[in-house]
Parts: sequence; C-alpha cells; structure tokens
Amino acid sequence: MAKKAQTKKPAVEEKTVVAAHVAPAGSDKRPVKEKAKEKAAKVAEKVEAAVSKAGEKAEKVAAKAEKKVAEVVKKVEEKAAPVVKKAEAKKAEKPAESTKAAKAEKVVKEAAAKVADKVGKAVDKVADKAEKAAEKAVESKAAVKVAKAVKAAEEKIDVKPVEKQYKKKILFVTAEALPYVKTGGLGDVAAALPKALVKEGYDVRVVLPLYFNIPDKFRTTMQYLGCCYVSLAWRYQYCGVFTQKYDGVTYYFLDNEYYFKRNGLYGHYDDAERFAFFSKAALEALPIMDFTPDIIHCHDWHSGLTPVYLDVYYRNVPNCKNARTVFTIHNIQFQGKYGNEICDDILGLPADKKSLVQYQNCINFMKGAIECSNKVTTVSPTYANEILNSYYSFGLQDILGARKYKLSGIINGIDVDTNNPATDKALFKNYDKDTVADKAANKKGLQQMLNLNQNPNVPVIGMVTRLTEQKGMELIANVFEEILSKGVQMVVLGSGDWKYESLLKDMQKRFPDKLRAVLGFSGDLASKIYAGADIFLMPSKFEPCGLSQMISMRYGTIPIVRETGGLKDTVVPYNGVTKEGTGFTFYSYNAHDMLYAIERAVGLYYDYKDDWKQLMRNAMSQDFSWDNICKQYIALYENL
Repeated sequence: MAKKAQTKKPAVEEKTVVAAHVAPAGSDKRPVKEKAKEKAAKVAEKVEAAVSKAGEKAEKVAAKAEKKVAEVVKKVEEKAAPVVKKAEAKKAEKPAESTKAAKAEKVVKEAAAKVADKVGKAVDKVADKAEKAAEKAVESKAAVKVAKAVKAAEEKIDVKPVEKQYKKKILFVTAEALPYVKTGGLGDVAAALPKALVKEGYDVRVVLPLYFNIPDKFRTTMQYLGCCYVSLAWRYQYCGVFTQKYDGVTYYFLDNEYYFKRNGLYGHYDDAERFAFFSKAALEALPIMDFTPDIIHCHDWHSGLTPVYLDVYYRNVPNCKNARTVFTIHNIQFQGKYGNEICDDILGLPADKKSLVQYQNCINFMKGAIECSNKVTTVSPTYANEILNSYYSFGLQDILGARKYKLSGIINGIDVDTNNPATDKALFKNYDKDTVADKAANKKGLQQMLNLNQNPNVPVIGMVTRLTEQKGMELIANVFEEILSKGVQMVVLGSGDWKYESLLKDMQKRFPDKLRAVLGFSGDLASKIYAGADIFLMPSKFEPCGLSQMISMRYGTIPIVRETGGLKDTVVPYNGVTKEGTGFTFYSYNAHDMLYAIERAVGLYYDYKDDWKQLMRNAMSQDFSWDNICKQYIALYENL
C-alpha cells in the first residue's frame, strides 16, 4: 500500500497547569503566585505607556492636518480678495455691471468652498490613517510586550500545556471490527463497545490487521504513520502502521502484504504465524501510534499472544510497561491450537516461558492469554460458569478452573440505532412500543412476500440462524411435523449444514402453506422476519451470548430459547400470574421440552390476547444498548 503524507496530530485542549518550584537558598522566597501578579502588573504598566505614547502621536498628526487646512484656506482667501475688490470697484463705477460682479463674487466663493471641502476630506482621511496606524502600533507593541512577558512568566513559574484528560486509555487488539471486516459477533463488539466507551470519556483505540478484504473506500483514506520491524524467531518482518478515525474511535491498521494480502481472514495454512505476527506487532507499533495504554483488551485467540509477549518482552518499554490486560473469549471452540514445533520456529519464546502457551501436549494461543491476562471475560455470566465444565469448554476446563478468580462474564449489547423498528427502512411499516399495533402490517407484508396465507390470527414463528447442531437444528428436526401441526406458520432464514438445508427443502415441499425456508442470508429479509414474526425460536445447544434473541425483543417478537449462556441471561421466563417476563424458556436439550415451550407460547397467543400484548411491551422495554452494557466493562477496567 502506498505511503501517504503524515497529518498533524489533533490539537490538544489548551489548558495549563502550574507546577510549583522550590526556591534555591538565598533567592526571593515570596510565593510564585505573588511574583507572577507583580510581573503581570509591570506588563500592564508598560502596555498603558505604549497606548499613551501612540495617542500622543495621533494627536500630533491631527494638529498638523488642521494647520495644513488653515493654510490652504488662507491662500484661497488671499487669491480671491483682489478679484472681489476689483469687482466691487466696477460695481461702484458702473451699477449696470453689478449683476456680473455679483455673479463673479458668487463663483469665487463657491470655488473657495469646494477647495476647502476637498481639503477637509483629505484631512479626515489622513486623520483616519493616523488613528489606525496608532491603533496598530499599540496592538503590535502591546502584543510583543505581552508575548515577552508571558514567555518570561512561563520560564519563571513553569507553565506547561497538558493534553485532554481521559479517564483511561484503552487499546483493543482484535482480528475484525465493523465497518472494516466482519465474520461474526466479534466484529460487532469490536466496533460498538469502543464507541460506547468513548462517549463515557475514555480514550479508546482499536488495532487490527490491514486485510486485503477491507473495502477500498476505507483503504484509500487511511493515513500512513510509519513502520517498524517485528521479530518472530529467526524472522524480521516489516510492519506498516496506518490510521483512520471512524465514529469517534481511532483505528490502527498493521500492514504486511505477505501475511494479509489474501482473500479471507482465516483458514490459511500459516494462521499461527500470521496472528503471532499481529499479536506482537500491536505492541511493537505503540511508539509509532504515540499511544500509552492503561489497558490492553484482547479478543479471541487471534490476539491471544499479545498478553504473553507483553509479559515476556515489553514490560520495560515505556509505552506499555504499566499496561494491564483483559482477554475476552467470544468463541471458545476456536483456541489457536498448533504443534509444539512452532514455539521455537515461529513464536520465539525463551525456553523458560514456553509453558505459558503449552497445554495438553500442544501450543494453545488462548491458553497463553488466560495464563497471562489480568482479567478474563466471556460474553455472558452464565457462559462464564458453563465453560468451567468440560461439556462447554472444549478442553480448557482445567486452566479455566485454575484461573477462575480472574474469570467473569458480561453480555454483549446490540446496536439499538440500526435495530430499531421505529426507523428500520426494511420494514413494511415502522412502529414502536406505543404503536405496537402497527406490527401487524409487517406480518401481513411478510406473509404476502413469501406467498403464505395472509391470516392475521395465525402465529408466525421466525428463525434467523446458522443451520447447525449448535443452533438447535437437531431438536427441530426431531419434532418438525409436530411444530407445524400446532396451528402456526414458520419462516426460516439461514444456511449451514447440508443435511439441515435438505431437511428444510423437503419440509417446505410437504407443507407449502405452513413453511418457507430461504437458504442464505439477507439483512433486509432478516429485519422483515424480526418485525413480521410473532415468535422467535432459538433452541441453541450452547450460546455464549446470542444477539438474535435481543433483536427479536427489540422488535416485539417473543423469543423461545433454551436456558444456556447468554440466552438464559437475557430472556426472562414469562410468569402467567404476575405477567412479568419477556419470553419462554426450556432447560434440557430435549426436543419435546422445546415443543412444550412452543405450545405454551402458542396457547398464550391464541387464548390471552391482552396478556400477549403486555408480553410484547415487556420485551420491547428491555435495554440491551451498548451505552448500558459498557458500564459493566467500565467497572471491570476501573478495578484493574
């Protein structure tokens, strides 16, 4: 990528701080503040003297101009006097010529008046110039005096400009972030959380690889900051540093075309080397970024080696020697597991530090992050407990159990501006909590668009999902016909495993008036399903956080979820007595338990319309905004 001109850093807020000095022995021991006041008084006296002097000069110029006018007028009168006298004599001798004399006298006087008027204007102009020159002289002299005095005062009392004060400086190290690149929920979090923290007064920067996949509209407007070289065992690799500001957040992009000029973010044969480079380069480039973070927040295995390299190699570097580290597990299934041989050939760790990344007879990037980070978080409180169990941990239960004291869970938020039924342009009709009756227009539009019977009284069950076992498709497959026999219509949007795609195609042929399956993904159709469905089904086998259930509640569509991970933390089971709750839940990963939850929801929809409307209002009243969620991260950061 071509280098671009480095731009100036944004001007810092112009504040000053006065640092007191201890006076040396034998010097004037008066308080520094008193000395400064005395100096300021002297400056004021000098400025006043300059003003007075300039005023005197202006008065002299004006007097000189008036004198010149008087002289001109006198000369005119002297030249006119003989003419007037001669005219009067002729008038006395020849009365008949008196009229001509009078006219001559009048002409002379008018000429004299015109001359006097022109001279007067000239004098006024000279006087104005003199006045402006005097003012300019005063300003210039005063400015020079004041500047000298200020400089002297700064040297005397040590006045220092300071940068804008932030609560803390935080560096996010992530493999993806919107709007640049995204493959999953990590991209949403790495964009939304920094934006929310900036609103709270934190200085947040985000660093990610400069992928080939980043759109040109962003790449062409990035600014080049500089470059450094990163050592990986025997390698010495170039790293260019680019920057761009988006939504109030500063982003940095680490450039190495050998590693990142490829199609796709992950799945390459040398991913271990690529992301070892990225993890280390994020620290190596800090001086170029001119950033000294208080906290370095790393996300998933791609940046898992950053806390390791920080402790092993960078604790004596000024830009990060005092930094605390946080590591967030978004998807524990992908841990960055490789053979032991890469420790010497790629990672370049000393022999006594290899144990930081060794786990169960292999190299594990995520294990290294858990070992070295000050705090480890995952994306919901329930999931933080679940991953201590081998059923959910994908083998990491031992290290997580040993480091349980640093583990906690914070649910993700959603973008409430994008996911807003009041403004979403994809909807057939916008609505909010107070106009929820307009949601019916979206149901009708969805049924019509997908060629389903337009019956407002039949509940529509929606799904926007990956068609995988993890998302509960196994449960649906076991009781699919029973679900469709409950007097419902069903709309599914997604793609995934071939066997589940084939199942949906077959079921749609068998039940054309009850099921529509759209294989693939469309953001427009997803919004229409969130708004047009009455019920949202999400029976996940495990779900670290989940976003769809929160989006569905935002649109007033009631979720049915299994009590796992973030689903349990965000959906409150409906209580028919108190009318509290936001959806329906089931605990066991069992198809008929799921079916019973669906029956309860459908029964409430058909038989208790007022209660269903109240349940919709309950769901739409939940606050899953990042502005709210980020407060939990703030509490975490402030306790580090």
